[in-house]
Amino acid sequence: MNFVRSLCVFITFLSCIVISVHGQAAARPGPGSGTRIGFYSTTCPNAETIVRNAVTAGFSSNSRIAPGILRMHFHDCFVQGCDGSILITGTNTERTAVPNLNLRGFEVIDNAKTQLEAACPGVVSCADILALAARDSVVLTRGTSWPVPTGRRDGRVSLASNANNLPGPGDSVAVQQQKFSALGLSTRELVVLVGGHTIGTAGCATFRNRLFNSTTGPADPTIDPTFLAQLQTQCPQNGDASVRVDLDTGSAATFDTSYFNNLSRGRGVLQSDQVLWTDPATRPIVQQLMSPRSTFNADFARAMVRMSNIGVLTAASGEIRRVCSAVN
Repeated sequence: MNFVRSLCVFITFLSCIVISVHGQAAARPGPGSGTRIGFYSTTCPNAETIVRNAVTAGFSSNSRIAPGILRMHFHDCFVQGCDGSILITGTNTERTAVPNLNLRGFEVIDNAKTQLEAACPGVVSCADILALAARDSVVLTRGTSWPVPTGRRDGRVSLASNANNLPGPGDSVAVQQQKFSALGLSTRELVVLVGGHTIGTAGCATFRNRLFNSTTGPADPTIDPTFLAQLQTQCPQNGDASVRVDLDTGSAATFDTSYFNNLSRGRGVLQSDQVLWTDPATRPIVQQLMSPRSTFNADFARAMVRMSNIGVLTAASGEIRRVCSAVN
């Protein structure tokens, strides 16, 4: 690796991170993870280029696919591991679960798979395509890049009922910690990964309960008053629940630390986001990530590699789907 200095940080199921002088965070899987960087270097050497070109083409047509694909990967990994099961269509599949109804970018994954099957039939998994596409989506929104370990195989089971425990927009820090900890992720990784909300939007239905007085109490007092008025205009009490609002006000198209600054100003859109500032267990992490010495980009790359190795199927497990939307 030219002009690279290694900063090895040993962590549970991935071994070390390498930070290049050019600012790219490089992550290497450790023993037993079942994935490795360059898995397709001989069997399908252009695999990553094909995926990157497909994501770039999709992004050029609709930039909203970037946060959609990033969240799709997150939701895939949190349900039975990173096995591409969220891509399967059909009655009662994960894709039909309420938290997944507004995900975007499935057509980009399908396009990449079609091209890969033409170039290298039966070689590249849909789970790996999604992991690579999530990284490329961050890069396209001016975020960091990192080498993605590959070698995942695709799952054969996809059930909407398995998506019931995905992190939700009203979760407290304690609940979020429980959900992340169950998958081997730390509180710091929780805050860093939720920082992916620096790009994308949320529907009014996911946070409107914070905006108005009700029988259960007043509007959420942690919301900045000026921002509250803005949100009430965007999401009136009896308005369209599907209207989308930027999660990172003023910087929703750029992958940066603005999201954390907004939390410090009472401008978190989702309750699950704003509590990261109000809860003493996570506030110091937010403060560090929004500081001039922020390590958010490197931390995010490291956390993404850790998350993308949750429950992976390798070797003889699972399959390599011919199309991503259906099992073989």
